[in-house]
Amino acid sequence: MNDLTVSLVQTNIHWHDPVGNRELLTDLLASALNGPGLTDLIVLPEMFTTGFSMDAQAQAEPYPGPTLEWMQAQAAYYDAVVTGSVLIKDGDNYHNRLLWVRPDGSHSSYDKRHLFRLAGEHEVYTPGTSLLLEEWRGWPIRPLVCYDLRFPVWSRNTRAAPYDLLLYVANWPHARTEIWKALLRARAIENQAYTVGVNRLGIDGLGHDYEGQSALLDMQGDYVAQAGNLQTVLTHTLRAASLHQLRERMPFLLDADDFTLSSH
Repeated sequence: MNDLTVSLVQTNIHWHDPVGNRELLTDLLASALNGPGLTDLIVLPEMFTTGFSMDAQAQAEPYPGPTLEWMQAQAAYYDAVVTGSVLIKDGDNYHNRLLWVRPDGSHSSYDKRHLFRLAGEHEVYTPGTSLLLEEWRGWPIRPLVCYDLRFPVWSRNTRAAPYDLLLYVANWPHARTEIWKALLRARAIENQAYTVGVNRLGIDGLGHDYEGQSALLDMQGDYVAQAGNLQTVLTHTLRAASLHQLRERMPFLLDADDFTLSSH
């Protein structure tokens, strides 16, 4: 199993401006990565083209739509998977949909399961009902979205379908930054997996402040890399040998409880 290089993209998001955000991200990636071959996985924040908006009727993109096309172009150019969530209209429903876009243009998707009740997200969007497990360059990866971070059962690693990298794309406000940090550490420790959390910066159109604090943690919950509150692309290589050596030395997942998830 090879090592995997991951790029965490922490940026401000222009409110309700998909064209401006795609242009911003195009420039940011170009300046940080300087061409293809330097990363395997590019992780963008939640709703990275609009900010965390409940104005789905006006802001949702068709599926497929222009942001998926942009992600396909970026994935092809950098020879890397590009992922992040987008406000999508699919049929009669609106979704906070994470797109997992590969260099060959193919893609998978995950609809956010846990919708943020305090913002009324559950009244606007249709929740997902199934998890996504992707394998990329030998790494099984579980991508999730923001509020999912608070729900350990949904995030739980299993013996039947284990993952090595857990990632969350988010718009997590400054007021709950310490909770963000604590939950990321908890998820990394309990699942014995590298864990990535990518958050946004700036102030959104509703006045909510975001401090970033995107981070990469190892399988013991220790910080490997942190973005602080800077606009940046944080690139780091995950070591497969370190992951498997730890799991062999401390095989806690073998003692994990079996359980069955059901929708509510």
